[in-house]
Amino acid sequence: MRHALVVGGANGIGLAIATLLAEDERFEIVNIVDRQAVAEEFSNPKFKCHIFDLRAEDYSLFDTFTNVDTLIITAGFGRLAHFADIDEQHIVDSFAVNSTAVIRIIRHFYERLSSTEEFYCGVMGSIAGFISSPLFAVYGATKAALKIFIESVNVELEMCGTTNRILNISPGSIKGTAFYNGANDLAITRQLGTEILSHLWAKDDLFIPQYDEIFKEVLERYHNDFRAEGRHSYNYKMQSGRIKTEK
Repeated sequence: MRHALVVGGANGIGLAIATLLAEDERFEIVNIVDRQAVAEEFSNPKFKCHIFDLRAEDYSLFDTFTNVDTLIITAGFGRLAHFADIDEQHIVDSFAVNSTAVIRIIRHFYERLSSTEEFYCGVMGSIAGFISSPLFAVYGATKAALKIFIESVNVELEMCGTTNRILNISPGSIKGTAFYNGANDLAITRQLGTEILSHLWAKDDLFIPQYDEIFKEVLERYHNDFRAEGRHSYNYKMQSGRIKTEK
């Protein structure tokens, strides 16, 4: 029987993926590492929760998951605001959780990832890691770091002869999550979770949800004139009503 580990699996798309894995008869245990436990309404007998703050110094917890063959990292946070309204601790914590933690965790599993044994790994990036994202500058920078890391390591994996890859999952805004102080709604996130897992099992290295419908054109505009697309992005976010100017 297989074991999975979902880092950030207590909420949002991570919770949806953990739930889908628990419904898969091939999996015996779905480990969830998060700062908080899974809410009672979303509990599952296969869930094994581990409370952990990704800002911690000691990552030896991740050496205890010896039977895991599926690793999915969805933990992360961001704040939509002008850079002038972001304090320094937010910058430090953002990189610690969104970027450094991911790289450290993958390092703990790298021996399995680079082996000839089947190992599946997916990381929640963001379309903000591909384009300039005014009002989301720090968050976008953390995800851009992940993009380059994943692309670089995937080449190393290819050159060492394994078929295992890290899947960069880079969506835009995801509905049905608590990211913007919303509520978890598995009825909404289940479909995206299913799509993510299909790309994970195929060992794809990149999945941009709604690429044909939305982001192909956005990326083309960005590459044609990144300044103009940045202004377009800024105005779109300002009109969304989600910007909080207070510190």
